[in-house]
Amino acid sequence: MYTLPELPYNKSALTPFITEEGFDYHHGKHHQSYVDKLNGIVQDTELSELELFELIKHGYNTDNMALFNNAAQHYNHWFYWHCMSPNGGGRPQGRVADLIQRDFGSFDQFKDLFSDAAAKLFGSGWAWLVLNENGRLSIDPMKDAHTPVAEGKCPLLTLDVWEHAYYIDHRNQRPKFIEGFWDIINWDFVDLNLEDTNNV
Repeated sequence: MYTLPELPYNKSALTPFITEEGFDYHHGKHHQSYVDKLNGIVQDTELSELELFELIKHGYNTDNMALFNNAAQHYNHWFYWHCMSPNGGGRPQGRVADLIQRDFGSFDQFKDLFSDAAAKLFGSGWAWLVLNENGRLSIDPMKDAHTPVAEGKCPLLTLDVWEHAYYIDHRNQRPKFIEGFWDIINWDFVDLNLEDTNNV
């Protein structure tokens, strides 16, 4: 049985970007709902023997959208919480910075492209920075619950642009929410994902 993971920081740690009330709804209610529905789907079935990544890929490959949506959203949210830190922000260093420079020309160009992709994604979804099979970085805006692990890509960073991610603290101002994300990005987590290319 899956359980709601603890946040990697205190609920007040990212205020005002995400307030305690924002986390109460997004983490405590929305993420919890995906966990509960996933448990309801896999309980007392052979699916309960599969790991989370296997559930995501099984749901994706068999068009079992209830399984895919809830397993993917559980993973996506866990990943998203770790993409932020009260000690985050600024510019990346090391290999991540080098790859951004190589594949996007500059950090500022990457920031503009990522922000634009997140802002223009129609409806609900996620903006992802991924490492592709060819070792190149790409920005992948994905609709609804879609996730790079379903396609065998290595996720490095994501921003949740479902309305429930920002409606408590930013109302309908998605661009303002996106801009604030750059102040709390956890580049250490991005570094770990880049090192661990076996997580897909």
